[in-house]
Amino acid sequence: MSRISVFLIVVLFDQTSRGFVSSLRFNPLNGQHLNVIWPLWDGNPKGLSGPFRGGALLDSLADHLNFTYTMVRVTENILEPQPQRKQRGLFNYLFDKQCDLLVTGVAATSERLRVVDLTVPWTYECYAFLIPVQEQIANIFAAIKPFQWPVWLALLISIICVITCLNLLHQEDQLKRPSAVRRAGNYYFYVLGNLLSQGSACTSKRLAVRLVAGVWTLAAFVFVQAYTSILFTYVMAPINPPLINSVYDVIENSDINLLYRKGSTLNVLVSDPEATGIFLKLQNKVKTSNSPQCNLISECINMITPESTNVFANARSFQLDAIRENFEQTGKCGLELARDCFMGIPVTLALPKHSPYTDAVNLGVLHLQESGIVEHWSSWFPSMPGQCERQTKSGHVTRKTEHSLSLKNLTSAFIVLFVGLGFSLFVFGCEILNAICHRHQFLFDDK
Repeated sequence: MSRISVFLIVVLFDQTSRGFVSSLRFNPLNGQHLNVIWPLWDGNPKGLSGPFRGGALLDSLADHLNFTYTMVRVTENILEPQPQRKQRGLFNYLFDKQCDLLVTGVAATSERLRVVDLTVPWTYECYAFLIPVQEQIANIFAAIKPFQWPVWLALLISIICVITCLNLLHQEDQLKRPSAVRRAGNYYFYVLGNLLSQGSACTSKRLAVRLVAGVWTLAAFVFVQAYTSILFTYVMAPINPPLINSVYDVIENSDINLLYRKGSTLNVLVSDPEATGIFLKLQNKVKTSNSPQCNLISECINMITPESTNVFANARSFQLDAIRENFEQTGKCGLELARDCFMGIPVTLALPKHSPYTDAVNLGVLHLQESGIVEHWSSWFPSMPGQCERQTKSGHVTRKTEHSLSLKNLTSAFIVLFVGLGFSLFVFGCEILNAICHRHQFLFDDK
């Protein structure tokens, strides 16, 4: 790096720091001591939900805003209180002035904005589905998948029509010229040979026959090229397709059971009596399927087993942590993410309503975002194991394809081969029986 580049970076950082200090000239947090809740603090029970980067965020805010803090021990794993169940939530600590700052994944909703102060988003998440990795299955129908059944039916009818036309033209030619050589069998080989890329000569010099043969040659070329190009994708396709790909699969498939944590943002949106759109459909899905819900993330994850049709919806970062922990425990990748996220949510911090510290925390979060440190924290935590790394640049999940094909990829090809060999042996046996019968008949006639 050149001296000019270093100088520019130093000047830029100095100006940013000066602007931040000047904007907080009357910093209400300066020298204050706060009571803070971070669910993943070591003093809390294991299994509570919260952002791993929350501790780093809290320390950075304390350093920038010059305040100290004490952790408040909690056992609750939901935000909003549940009066009908006589269950407290983390917001109760804000209501009762027992907590000055709640560092967890609080998604902004109109109901929450009415009861607490929410900061500007410090990160953004999307809801993703955690699903079990499916067992590998034999790719039996790869040979017929390139065409839908109407195409196969149309192709069969076309073969019959072309052979019939050629035979009729040949019969007409025989009526006009009785001495014409019989070629009916050659037309079958010609039609099927072109379709199987074997090729066959059209010896007839009649214009009508050559027109039919030329049209069939062009059609066969299109059929063969379309089939072989699509066949390659089906042969190379994963032989353990995912249970679902998107939220629409969850809604449309009655066998899928949707799991989500009680008290989560999705739970709030799905349980809303005035829910609309996709949340109304998920609400109806939950009511009709009677899917079991869970209080802790670990409870939901334990229900995601290879033989089940359960899918767990949660923030994507939490799902990646679950995949990594599952790999560390079992030594294999038993969990994966569905391809598509379905709900983007801004993640904020929460303070008591009309807190004097809200504006200062907002400025502190904005300064951390501008510095890029929030994204840098991701590299501080354990990364995804290479065996389970299936993330693309767009953030979606893709499935790894091995460089070499397995027997399960080519099962359909071997099925076609064995069926053909079996049919050939059957015809061969029939020919042998027919020859034996003719020989016995010949010997009987001689006697």
